[in-house]
Amino acid sequence: MIIYLNGEFVPKERAVVSVFDHGLLYGDGVFEGIRAYHGRVFKLGEHLDRLYEGARVLCLEIPVSKEEMQEIVLETLRRNNLSDAYIRLVVTRGPGDLGLDPRKCPKAFLFCIAATIVLYPDEMYQKGMSIISVSTRRNIPTACIPRVKSLNYLNNIYAKMEASLAGMPEAIMLNNEGYVAEATGDNIFIVKNGVLITPPSSAGILEGITRNSVMDIAREKGIAVAEELFTMFDVYTAEEVFLTGTAAEVIPCINVDGRIIGSGMPGEMTRKLITAFKELTKVDGPLIYPSGGE
Repeated sequence: MIIYLNGEFVPKERAVVSVFDHGLLYGDGVFEGIRAYHGRVFKLGEHLDRLYEGARVLCLEIPVSKEEMQEIVLETLRRNNLSDAYIRLVVTRGPGDLGLDPRKCPKAFLFCIAATIVLYPDEMYQKGMSIISVSTRRNIPTACIPRVKSLNYLNNIYAKMEASLAGMPEAIMLNNEGYVAEATGDNIFIVKNGVLITPPSSAGILEGITRNSVMDIAREKGIAVAEELFTMFDVYTAEEVFLTGTAAEVIPCINVDGRIIGSGMPGEMTRKLITAFKELTKVDGPLIYPSGGE
């Protein structure tokens, strides 16, 4: 495995960061999880936009332009001879001292990993998955802005721990007001009376690239889409429930907190959106190998 590390490509054994890096010490930085399908990097422009917006919120200056960053991602894939992959792009505050002050970190640190990922088994995409809601609340926007995809993921890890201890693969997190926010690493959708509903940004969510893609697909298919606050009551009584995420893609949920959702099988709308999403991944995004071969 070859990894881009702050200006050079190195074997993974040499891909190391300083113990004084504030990304390691304090979770100070931003990242993106990106997918490549069929020789294209899906929604790469949108991922880079979110990365740079998050960095701006943190007053973190990324040392390369978006155009240069795109080439870094593509070249990392080429160096590893990959056409289908999961990409982790990370920008940390960089090395500093043991204090909190980000001004003590003179330059950000950048690395890019291209590998593979399997989040859930195929059977769950075919038959659906069971999930739970957990007591851990999503970060409130005035404490740690959820819309910034930062390296500080402890809030999500707390919730993931609750799910794991209960023997569940994923969990729904509520916000401080008791409304549904998102899962530990995915966005959530429900179908009620034929309308596709997902929590708005104001619920304290990270606006997922896959989430937004699914909403666009649904609108193109004439499906009514709404961004509205809802509670666990609405989840339990929904006709369909599914999660979306870069790693998870689109995965149906057929049981939540022991309540059977709909018929207990993936719903028709969910199946249609899964199919349409897979088709979109074949044509969206810049080519890794413009000449047509690896």
